Amino acid sequence: MLMNMKELLSVAQKHQFAVPAFNVSSSMILKGVMEACREKKAPVIIAIHPDELSFVEDSFIAGVREEIIKSKIPAVIHLDHGGSFEQIIRAIHCGFTSVMIDASLLSFEENVAITRKVIEVAHAVNVSVEAELGTIGTTGNGGEAGTHEIIYTKPDTVKEFVARTGVDTLAIAIGTSHGIYPKNMQPKLRLDLLKEIRAMVDIPLVLHGGSANSDTEIAESVKLGISKINISSDIKDAFYKKCREVLQDPVIREPNTIYPPCIEAMKSVVYHKVDLFNDADKVKYYQ
Repeated sequence: MLMNMKELLSVAQKHQFAVPAFNVSSSMILKGVMEACREKKAPVIIAIHPDELSFVEDSFIAGVREEIIKSKIPAVIHLDHGGSFEQIIRAIHCGFTSVMIDASLLSFEENVAITRKVIEVAHAVNVSVEAELGTIGTTGNGGEAGTHEIIYTKPDTVKEFVARTGVDTLAIAIGTSHGIYPKNMQPKLRLDLLKEIRAMVDIPLVLHGGSANSDTEIAESVKLGISKINISSDIKDAFYKKCREVLQDPVIREPNTIYPPCIEAMKSVVYHKVDLFNDADKVKYYQ
């Protein structure tokens, strides 16, 4: 069941669960994510970053759409951290049902302006739009940009931004970073800030950089109103750790021998995230 983000997350928000947005950059990772979510009867968001799209190319999106239709679970194809209007247009053209315009490093007025421009185009073809206020941090190993010092979302700007743009979902900065945290870096979520922001607006809120955070804090963020959580590094880390282990055998070379155990290793992480976000067995709310 292919949907846009607004449709998918309105249900999640009503029933107090969060839908995982898994970054997918290969057919093997896509296969594992969709299999696991189908088994857990869990709605899912297939997220693809512009850098990932450059690698898999536009034709990959047709395969994602086919996989979603085959799996018969509610799902969205989402452009993660679109950085320009041109990237947004490319995503809409090749079949994404949701796009993010990340203008968080621009001024507030510039962020409002480009978000409105994207919304005007995207809404005309039933594609939903996510924007961001504040900035996500970076661990330096996440494969996505971020700032070395987190710029926390200011609650008093949220209501104005949503009112002036009409954005469908909003990514907020409350202490997460892209990537896997090194041992000397311990994340701490500003759940007090989340409570303030949640009281300001009624649209679904998004948490980026959800890999390797404390399960306790993540679970609490869902209870406090987060409806979408982005996961990239955690699933890729599990997949490629197993790949390295499998490839210690110098003889094997067939993909259908190498990748199945890697997919299974990754699926165990997907299962955990689905349960943690209270997303399991939520397909029933979309029927």
